[in-house]
Amino acid sequence: MTQLASPPTLDPATHPLTPLPESGHIFDVERRFGTVDMDEHQYLRIDGIARHLQEAGVDHLVHTGAMDTHPHWIVRRTVIDVVRPVEWPATLRIRRWCGAMSSRWLAMRVRIDADNGGLIESEGFWIHMNKETMSPSRVSDRFSELMATTAVDHRLRWKQWLTGPAPDSPGVPFPLRRTDIDHFSHMTNTAYWHGVHEFASPATDLTAGPHRYVLEYNKPIRFGEPLHLRSSSSADALTLWFTVSSDVRAVAQVRRL
Repeated sequence: MTQLASPPTLDPATHPLTPLPESGHIFDVERRFGTVDMDEHQYLRIDGIARHLQEAGVDHLVHTGAMDTHPHWIVRRTVIDVVRPVEWPATLRIRRWCGAMSSRWLAMRVRIDADNGGLIESEGFWIHMNKETMSPSRVSDRFSELMATTAVDHRLRWKQWLTGPAPDSPGVPFPLRRTDIDHFSHMTNTAYWHGVHEFASPATDLTAGPHRYVLEYNKPIRFGEPLHLRSSSSADALTLWFTVSSDVRAVAQVRRL
């Protein structure tokens, strides 16, 4: 089976996510779908999904006793498959495990099952960081051994998928608030998804059925930088560039599964 972490091409729509393993270390937790994450149709918004993914990651570190030794992670790519949308009210079962790994980064899989039938699958390419040097740092042997119990690839490499140039148009201004900034002084992961939601919500031709979001983070965005969002649509996909002047800081895409 072709694994999402190491695709042979750059088309993110062609690579299935690795299945839930039958054994190994799987973090399993339940959460309530709160109204703060609900859109006007009572569905779980994409930025709400991102929040659940991030909080599950923190709880997973606490659960494994790795919060003190591995507290700092930066996500390089997030893939979210909305197989069946989650409708409010719902209880969410969130399972998280390592799908692929290397010495400094992991591809972490998450499956979200709602008790009313919703299903969301996700994979994040997470880099373990040394906050002092702001550089990738090796994970400990103990943590690595635990993650290896479910990993199907132990030589995970980074390869960017969304490489097309941004349109020449000036784009739409996207001013940042201080609540959009994290402890690295960077734009938070969920704040990117606010922008994706703005552009993806009207694209019902792409999101009416099962669909996939891909978001790749190229460079940090800091408070006060003049951020603009540029977009391009086709019959198959909507692509969104987060730009500061002509510098592309992140690229997102939504397309049918």
